[in-house]
Amino acid sequence: MIDALLSRIDALNNPTVVGLDPTLEMIPSYLREEKFAQYGKTPEAVAEMFLAFNRAILAAVQGIVPAVKPQIAFYERYGLAGLSAYEKTAALAKEMGFVVIGDIKRGDIGSTAAAYAAHIGGTEIAGERFDLWHEDFVTVNPYLGIDGIQPFIDACNKENKGIFVLVKTSNPSSSQLQDIVVDGKPVYLHVAALVDEWGRAAMGASGYSRVCAVVGAPHRAEGARVRAALPHTFFLVPGYGAQGGTAEDIRGFFDKDGRGCIVNSSRGIIAAYKKNEKYGERGFADAARDAALAMKKDIMG
Repeated sequence: MIDALLSRIDALNNPTVVGLDPTLEMIPSYLREEKFAQYGKTPEAVAEMFLAFNRAILAAVQGIVPAVKPQIAFYERYGLAGLSAYEKTAALAKEMGFVVIGDIKRGDIGSTAAAYAAHIGGTEIAGERFDLWHEDFVTVNPYLGIDGIQPFIDACNKENKGIFVLVKTSNPSSSQLQDIVVDGKPVYLHVAALVDEWGRAAMGASGYSRVCAVVGAPHRAEGARVRAALPHTFFLVPGYGAQGGTAEDIRGFFDKDGRGCIVNSSRGIIAAYKKNEKYGERGFADAARDAALAMKKDIMG
């Protein structure tokens, strides 16, 4: 799947991904009122809003961006109805030709990690296999070491999928742990070394590993250091736009051929209509399309 993602990026000449992270406040009022009238003020109403909103966003950015990244927390907060909207969103995105990155940030002891790895490995029931989540990649937390990662690597290799390991995250307080110097180098570079080690047996034909890294856009110098340490590791780069990261900040994240990254924007795309009155609420999908095109132009320079 890492090879497929690279091919899709090349085909669209666009190394960006749209984060599908809806909130109730982000949904246009006409859509909120419609679903509340139909389902009451319930989690089911919000789930239906999210699904309708996502469907319009996906249609708007189809053929522009190669991938989407739904963050599961925005759906989980609404219980089973929300998770159903997440699953349906991922399934629809796959049908429409997007690579799906499930932002689930899982990490636990081996047996639990093996259960979580069903997100990409599928679930078997009495000899029947089910791909319940429709994800091509997922994000994982490396804090438990290889015990919490190996089940995901096994699933990647078996199903030709991928993982993004948190290395240097985009949030401001990441420095509290990730920048602590141990044995002469920051923790995030120790994690990068583990990512390199874990990925050696999971290489794609493109020369990139199925074991990839999350490196936040606001950390220009740190990202360049991680790239130097990980020449064969593909990066998911959050933090562009709303979190302060710029195209200039991430120049050093790409490899010598200008490849090796996919840059995420969530609010900056899906809530773009709120920043420009010309679109109006009913033009939210058009605003998202234009924002996606503007991001592509900015990143590609």
